[in-house]
Amino acid sequence: MVTAETVGSSERTMVSQRFERRHELVHRVLHANIVRGHFPEGLVLLEAPLAELLQTSRAPVQRALQDLERDGLVHRFEGRGFLVGRLDNPGQPIRIDLRELGLVMSGEMDEALQTRGSGEWILDDLEQAVSSCLVFGEFRMIEAEVAAHFHVSRTVIRDVLGRLQERGLLRKTQTSRWLAGPLTAHALKDCYDLRGILEPAALMAAAPAIDRERLAVLRDDSTSHEGEPVPDAAVLFARFIGLCLLTTPNGPLASMVRQNMSVLDAASRSLARLGLPQDNAAINELRVTIDLILNGSIGAAAELWRDHLKAACRRSVAQLKIVAIIERPHDLPPYLVAV
Repeated sequence: MVTAETVGSSERTMVSQRFERRHELVHRVLHANIVRGHFPEGLVLLEAPLAELLQTSRAPVQRALQDLERDGLVHRFEGRGFLVGRLDNPGQPIRIDLRELGLVMSGEMDEALQTRGSGEWILDDLEQAVSSCLVFGEFRMIEAEVAAHFHVSRTVIRDVLGRLQERGLLRKTQTSRWLAGPLTAHALKDCYDLRGILEPAALMAAAPAIDRERLAVLRDDSTSHEGEPVPDAAVLFARFIGLCLLTTPNGPLASMVRQNMSVLDAASRSLARLGLPQDNAAINELRVTIDLILNGSIGAAAELWRDHLKAACRRSVAQLKIVAIIERPHDLPPYLVAV
């Protein structure tokens, strides 16, 4: 059951944005249900029941739950799924049939979820598929096979593939073939070079608007205490970027930062699936950067962040060399063909 309630004009404005991705809409709905207390602390959130409630595929729900984890609103636990609440304040797991609990959302949000074009719910699935292959070489995405796989027209698929092209995850040849990858060391260095230009500038511009209280919480979450699991580096860095870079008042700069991160995010997800160890040295660099920001040394923090990106680039290139000797995955969807 989905109920509706009145919300402010700011939320209506955000919902009406045409470019908003489906997983972002799902994130917004779940975020509101958590912060407003409709989802109690300790509630177990599973992908399949949420996807059924929201009438979507599991991919956008999965991405939304990962984003909520980065926000510090949910955390993983020994069981399956996520628990509502912070990791440092775990409650007892509460297992409730979400169909009985329902979701609270605005009428505008409900309409936005229900009226997305058929291509919207395909987008996250395709993005995830492309992410899984980037580090393994060059792949062709066959329009006809994609259309048959999702049971939609090729017109819809062309629109979706065009969006992936805008994010830098696909390219189209002069013969109208869609290609993904390979993510080479040279391409990786180019992305990091651009990050070194954009992100320190975004940090400097965002400094006055950074939420120091939330940043202090992130600093604490980045410290591994005895007997506790090692913090997830990907989650920590995503939270830092959201707090300290994307809050810049310069909208075009924030868009460029986000756009440049698309390929690197895809590569990170692909490498994570291979079980490569996470970069704990990077977490130390993150902690020092946060300390500098909290102490008001913004210029020093920006310089340290630039140095961190150079080191992260070297470590990422080293990981690519490891991938070169790993066998290509056999579970890729049929519409992705190795070139």
